[in-house]
Amino acid sequence: MPMNVNFYATLRPIAGQKTVEFPLEPGSSVRELVAAIVERFPPMRKELLDENGELYQHVHVFINGRDSPYLSEKMETLLNQGDKIDVFPAVGGGAS
Repeated sequence: MPMNVNFYATLRPIAGQKTVEFPLEPGSSVRELVAAIVERFPPMRKELLDENGELYQHVHVFINGRDSPYLSEKMETLLNQGDKIDVFPAVGGGAS
């Protein structure tokens, strides 16, 4: 099933565009999607995953507007055709 993923901020130049389609097997999880992202765009590994291959806490993968830590099964939540997927890196800023 094709899944469209929207990339933001510093991740967009790595992906080369805002939205990228990933062909996933039906019943794929958020974790499997992140693995597909890293496989297709190896430079994203250091942006998304820690040394243990886990998603950094400051990286946000939203499925239909809900951040992955708050999904029912967290990273093991299964994706459905038509889900809206957004990936945000840590974004800092403010006055110094």
